[in-house]
Amino acid sequence: MGGFLLMLVICYLIGSIPCGYLIGKKNNVDIRRYGSGNIGATNAFRVLGTQVGLLVLFCDALKGFLPVLIVNNIYGPYWGVAAGFAALIGHNWSIFLGFRGGRGVATGAGILIALMPGVVVIAFVVWIIVVLISGYVSLGSIIAALAVPIIALFLHIPWVYFIFAIPAPILVVIRHLPNIRRLKMGTENRISFWK
Repeated sequence: MGGFLLMLVICYLIGSIPCGYLIGKKNNVDIRRYGSGNIGATNAFRVLGTQVGLLVLFCDALKGFLPVLIVNNIYGPYWGVAAGFAALIGHNWSIFLGFRGGRGVATGAGILIALMPGVVVIAFVVWIIVVLISGYVSLGSIIAALAVPIIALFLHIPWVYFIFAIPAPILVVIRHLPNIRRLKMGTENRISFWK
């Protein structure tokens, strides 16, 4: 049992790697001081540009994908799901940033790619549609996250993965509460594709 606990701690530490912060510092920018103050890919796009934003997106997704893929293949789906939670918690409450972190969207997507890739494809389409129509990345993330268990149900995903597919989107929504408040007040950052 001790070995499994150590494995989960390692997954948490991998998830805790603050990619946005580290990449920002390499570019002489503390991303936490600009834009939304978040270390995630959306703020990296906004503050550091497209190329850096894509790099942060890739790294955040990778730190969810790799640990879960490895654990899932070696120890099975139950521990794979547990590894996913550990990595997601690490990203959201990073030990390296005083237990602060991102919103969990990219890392959660990486975890889902490892567990149920078909669900991610459809959720990504939902995200694109919502963002294109509304201009709000946060709204797209929230709706896409909430769509995950519904999509998983329609795709007849093994029930064990619902242990992740139901609470993880709720966690994403909770992490987006500041965005939801700004959406209600009309002060949320918006992007336009139709200039």
